[in-house]
Amino acid sequence: MQRPSKEQINNLPLYAGLKLSDINIIETELDASHALKVLERESSIGFDTESKPIFKSGQSSSGPTLIQLATESRGFLFPVRFSAALSAAGIILCNQNIQKVGFGLKGDNKALCKLNINLANTLDLSLELKRLTGDKDPIGARAAVAMVLYKRLGKGAQRSNWGQYPLRQHQILYAANDAHCAICIKKSLVCY
Repeated sequence: MQRPSKEQINNLPLYAGLKLSDINIIETELDASHALKVLERESSIGFDTESKPIFKSGQSSSGPTLIQLATESRGFLFPVRFSAALSAAGIILCNQNIQKVGFGLKGDNKALCKLNINLANTLDLSLELKRLTGDKDPIGARAAVAMVLYKRLGKGAQRSNWGQYPLRQHQILYAANDAHCAICIKKSLVCY
């Protein structure tokens, strides 16, 4: 297993991941209760955050505006503007019994501290894949999806404005599948 070139990645089929019908956006107490029931049954879940982009030099982020969690079959988006969403996400992220799997988790952990959430029990795939391959640099989600799942992860919505709400369809798919690809990669790595 080695890091593919950009050209090799661009020639791979697109990562399909979750469809809109597989994704829940958590806004209410009822939404949060449903998400907790599903997520608390999992031993590991995919995880990521999105923050409002910074357009001016010297500005700093106020923390994530969206927390994404995913199982192999469902995605849950927690806009932090809703107290029920923030509370439910915090319960899952602090749960020692559920492993949170993602990429570049040091930055996510730092951002979550601004929301008084202490991330527990994590697996940073960037570092794990670096260790497994002997690569000198951490491996990001796009390269990891290509290396392990033999697909191309679309990154079109990556730089969109995550501070605006409601989220657009392309943002919903992008956000959920960033978390979804992490859990799928972790499950595939069990073979290595």
